[in-house]
Amino acid sequence: MKKDKVFLLLNGDKPNQLPNLDEYKLICATDGAYKYLEENNISPNFVSGDFDSLNIFPKEIDFIETPNQDFTDFDKILQILFDKGFYHIDVYGASGSEQDHFLGNLHTAVQWQHKLKLTFFDNHSMYYLADKRTIIKNCKEKIVSLIPFPEAKQITTQGLQYPLEKGNLTFGERIGSRNKAIKNEVGISFTQGNLFIFINH
Repeated sequence: MKKDKVFLLLNGDKPNQLPNLDEYKLICATDGAYKYLEENNISPNFVSGDFDSLNIFPKEIDFIETPNQDFTDFDKILQILFDKGFYHIDVYGASGSEQDHFLGNLHTAVQWQHKLKLTFFDNHSMYYLADKRTIIKNCKEKIVSLIPFPEAKQITTQGLQYPLEKGNLTFGERIGSRNKAIKNEVGISFTQGNLFIFINH
């Protein structure tokens, strides 16, 4: 039985290797990313966008027009998924390309964190917003970075080479980049703020 997870492709750097799409209940993309799926003979359940760059619309795909320029394509497709009752979303193509889009996508993730569980994947790492208590498994020897957005307070870690004990991180002052997991299980907790965890492949 398929998990109720979504594969979502945005128009950043395309994945060098796709995951097993059979593990997903639904496959979707923004209109700028649809061409990549088409080139790889992948038929998504739906595509959203303003479709300025598309002129062929296969009948088996649901094309949902989202012309509202007050929101990003990422935000608009998350709203569609939320309305459809999907809450666990693996996001590809959120980084790379134009870096203002990448930062904007992190901003959108923060806005949706209480409604959706978003996990991002690119060709170098996976990353996500940490819960106030987070356990990372099967990570020994991997590079783990803790990036506040813009701050996270009273952070305590177990299993990292350079531990924190009720430490504070603030973007522009101190961040926790390029740490290393020395155990197969890493624990991270904090009391306030937003904290992105990046785990290198």
